[in-house]
This record gives sequence, C-alpha cells and structure tokens, in this order.
Amino acid sequence: MPVVAGASARLRTKLLLLEPEFRGATHHMWRSEGLLPRYRAYLCAMHAVIRASVPLMELALDRTRARTATDDPLAGPLAAYLEEHIREEEGHDAWLLEDLRAAGGSPEDALGPLPSPLIASLAGSQYYWIEHHHPVALLGYIAVLEGYAPAPGLTGRIARHTGLPAAALRTVREHAALDTEHLDELYALLDRLPLGRDREAAVAVSALHSLDALTRLFVRLGRSAPAPSPRGAGPVPPMGVTP
Repeated sequence: MPVVAGASARLRTKLLLLEPEFRGATHHMWRSEGLLPRYRAYLCAMHAVIRASVPLMELALDRTRARTATDDPLAGPLAAYLEEHIREEEGHDAWLLEDLRAAGGSPEDALGPLPSPLIASLAGSQYYWIEHHHPVALLGYIAVLEGYAPAPGLTGRIARHTGLPAAALRTVREHAALDTEHLDELYALLDRLPLGRDREAAVAVSALHSLDALTRLFVRLGRSAPAPSPRGAGPVPPMGVTP
C-alpha cells in the first residue's frame, strides 16, 4: 500500500521551490568580505523580525481561543501548541540586543530606525491573516523561521572572519541548536491537525510568502556587492555555511 504524505511533507515540497534563491542569498550575505558591519545589520534586522514573534503568537492564541465556541476542530490543539511555543520564544529579542552590544553596536541601532518594509511585509501579513482569515496560517510563518534558522557551523564562521567573542553570537548559536527540535514539533502538529484543503493552503501560502520575504531581506542585507544569480548554481549548504 503506498504511503500517503502528510501535511508537513507537502509543505516541505512546496518550500523546496524557493530554496535555491534563499540559499543563494544567505551564501552571499555570509561571505567573509566586510562581514562585521553586515553581521551588525543582520542583528538589527532579525531583532525587528523576532520581537514580533511572541506578540503574533499571543494574538493567534487569543483568536484561536475565541474559536473554541464555534466548534473549530483546530482550536484545541492549535491553542495548546501556541501556549507552549510562546514560553519557548520569550526573551529571544533581548538576546539580539545583547549580541549587538557585544558586537560593538548599540541597542538603539536596532530600536531607533523605522523597520524595513520587507520586515513589515514578512510579519505584518501574519497579523492580517490571523485577524481576517484563520490563526492557523501563522504555522507557515513559524515553519519558515524555524526551518531556515542558522546552521550549526555559522557561529564559527562568523567568529573566524570577524574576531567577535562568543557573547556576540548567542542568538545564532542558540537557534542553531533549538530550532531543529522546534521544527519537528511543528511538523508533528501539522500532521495531527484536521486541516482540510483550505486550511492547509493557508499554511502553505503563509510559508511561501514568508520564505520569499526572508530571501528578499537577506538579499538586501548582502547588497554591499552584486549578488550572483542563484539559479543553476547547484546546492548551497544551509545559511550559506561553507567548510
């Protein structure tokens, strides 16, 4: 009897379509030339992204709980997942400010400027879909942030090419260790949920939009030199880490 792929496998297959561009953008962004100022810019950008994570999940949790009265079959398991994941993600935005200070920057570098429209598109779309469609769409966004987190070798690469201390690399180091487990939990949830075609499509659209927006953000961060076209360039290791 053939094995029927679950929702998580179908989502991974869709995301593969956008991976070459993402891998090319990250490979270029993490090149050794001029890495220190680019790393500081990365910390500022990721702070703008990650500080929205817990508020997004709190909003989704609130809207999910409201759906329990409508007998929504997704409400119970989705609420339980969000409650736990909020606890796991609390305070991670503070890590980035600490990293930025240890890297020779200032928290005001991240907190002062208007966040990029790319970041507003990445996170802001989730607010819209939570409020005006279904909070389950946020799982696509989480799948991208967890599934395309820093690779384990990236911490050493940054340290070698910038001379930065371990105190400046906590976020990259911790997320390389934590996010694989978190992604496994999310995929298991997607395979348990009775999504149906429409809700599964909402998760997929959210994930594809998120990966596209994250790719464009990384292209912008890496644009201190012309980026090579990733198409046809062959596989690139996660987050552009090379041996």
